Amino acid sequence: MARARKNPRILIVTPEVTYLPDTMSDIADSLTAKAGGLADVSAALIKSLYEQGGDVHVTLPDYRSLFNSNREPRLEKKINKIKSGVPEERIHLAEDRAFFYMNKVYSCYEGENAKIALAFQREVINNIVPRVRPDLIHCNDWMTGLIPAMARKLGIPCLFTIHNIHTVKCPLSYIEDRGIDAASFWQFLFFDHPPYNYEESREYNPVNFFVSGIFAAHFVNTVSPTFLNEMIEGKHHFVKEPCQRELENKMRAGCAVGILNAPDPSFSPETDKSLPCRYSAKNHLTGKKKNKAFIQKTLGLIEDEHAPIFFWPSRLDPVQKGCGLLAEILYKVVSRYWEKCLQIIFVANGEFHPYFNDIIYRLNLHDRVVLCNFNERLSRIAYGASDFVFMPSSFEPCGLPQMIGPIYGTIPVAHDTGGIHDTVDPLEIETGKGNGFLFKTFNSNGLLWAMNQAMEFYSLSPGIKQKEITRIMNESAKKFNYSVTARHYIDLYEKMLKRPFISS
Repeated sequence: MARARKNPRILIVTPEVTYLPDTMSDIADSLTAKAGGLADVSAALIKSLYEQGGDVHVTLPDYRSLFNSNREPRLEKKINKIKSGVPEERIHLAEDRAFFYMNKVYSCYEGENAKIALAFQREVINNIVPRVRPDLIHCNDWMTGLIPAMARKLGIPCLFTIHNIHTVKCPLSYIEDRGIDAASFWQFLFFDHPPYNYEESREYNPVNFFVSGIFAAHFVNTVSPTFLNEMIEGKHHFVKEPCQRELENKMRAGCAVGILNAPDPSFSPETDKSLPCRYSAKNHLTGKKKNKAFIQKTLGLIEDEHAPIFFWPSRLDPVQKGCGLLAEILYKVVSRYWEKCLQIIFVANGEFHPYFNDIIYRLNLHDRVVLCNFNERLSRIAYGASDFVFMPSSFEPCGLPQMIGPIYGTIPVAHDTGGIHDTVDPLEIETGKGNGFLFKTFNSNGLLWAMNQAMEFYSLSPGIKQKEITRIMNESAKKFNYSVTARHYIDLYEKMLKRPFISS
């Protein structure tokens, strides 16, 4: 495929996004579809690439029920677009009834998710790619897993980014019945069983969407280097053999990398409008003290400016996020530091919510431990008010709280795995290095050990603590930002565009 453009055109294909730059389209401010971190990551990367002058185009499903219900009629939109002077439409909504009326990104039913994914990919393959004519396609997660095979057939370099380990499967006949001409690129798809020929495979040999994305893409990346290595080395039971083998093949071919995500640029204590008191690394002591007083009063905690606060920011998922570890030791750690008035704030939803609620109720810990449903503003205030942030995940493809926390002067207490390993180093007062407290053995004793280390730090003289927190905040602001992440993606795009790709 000829690439004559000096500024290559990148098409980013994502099922989720939280915001898009206003100048990309007159409807950018009404497009919010979020199920998890993929939405934030997609938004921040698109914004950063676009602001750096990239010829960036985006496609996502038209989730009409999720998007602004007062969106103007399409004819009026076109008129407004002309008046606003938007030079070129860069946001391309895939349209199909499969997702018009959904009130969330994914369905609770596996069969429905397959229909949604196929409807989205059909529009991208049949309409959006021919219209945009990209020089490179950047696909995200399993809902885009068939597109790399089409891109390989057309000779368009394609990057497949792995955010989560999930997939759906269905046979070629079902894919084709949904309007995708899979017969033209079937040999680049990944089947449950090695295909003998097209006819033999069409009806009864399921296509794995996620592994097809890895298999067909020219390059693959995970959202942290360590998680990529862990997947290839088989350290996680959920990474099954086909995925592990195909990632290893990509790595051996020099076509697999790990690129760390970064927090959204709005996560800054100096500019965060959610905070009752904004602050910088220079005056963090005063700022955090005022935020602590505010959140203690608001949530009914004991109002004590010297009380250490630990913040739980992640969903209460006992499989991944390690909330069971904290449940095992919650009363023990609160009792151990009763005189110091140790407090814990949860701002999270999830399966483990009732268990913590029961512990708080039975042990009458309401003025020391508070459990709140997730709320974006309250979560940001908690970052600005707390001393420590929990990240005891059993596995973590990337993770963002352990990066956001240090930016706010809130130090991670975390399990040494995946993206956490790449972003948190043990805090060493003597050498002035590190930014958190890590435990290696995934059990409640490991977490308790890390919390004890955090409390030892908290008991140090104010001068030593302030110096370390100031250093951590300054270093984190420089390291954990999307200009750095975007540069890594741009470098990868350039590498991909320079390599000769031959269409079949």
